[in-house]
Amino acid sequence: MGQIPGDGDGRDRSGGKPGGGRQETEEERADRQWGDLLQELRVAQTGVQILFGFLLAVVFQPRFADLSTVDRNIYVVTVMLGSATAAVLIGPVSYHRLLTGRRMKPQTVIWASRLTKLGLGLLFCTMCCTLLLILRVALHNVVALWLVGAMALWFLACWFVFPLWAIAREAGRRPGDDGVRDAEDRGPRP
Repeated sequence: MGQIPGDGDGRDRSGGKPGGGRQETEEERADRQWGDLLQELRVAQTGVQILFGFLLAVVFQPRFADLSTVDRNIYVVTVMLGSATAAVLIGPVSYHRLLTGRRMKPQTVIWASRLTKLGLGLLFCTMCCTLLLILRVALHNVVALWLVGAMALWFLACWFVFPLWAIAREAGRRPGDDGVRDAEDRGPRP
């Protein structure tokens, strides 16, 4: 695989150090990152579709009429969040399809990655609201708020804190780390 020409400073344009990381062109990197992103989206999209299907079915249940105004409002907010989450996580597919053949794969990967991050944030909100609705109906007391708060912290830890902690630990282990991320971690440049 070819290396991206350097600027004369001993580094390739991806910011990677010579002899370290992958030796791939910007297009090869974009292809690889697109494949990785698709695998991540498959997992997230499946979960969102199942959750959204559940939410859509709730309104047709006999007990829905018995919900308080607060619970109905939580339901409406949750359905809207679920819709927004589905739209954002399906968005990269449309983005890719409309830009295919225009030699814009690196830009497609950047925007699809941004949409995926936004989708994860919306999924976090959707899951918390779904839990709040279910636990309010099941428990009828303030314990529901405490349980949702605990699960929200767990989601944040699993989805964001643990990965950021791993990045911080790895950066601390590298002698002479100047804060430049490896080409593997860096998205293609537009």
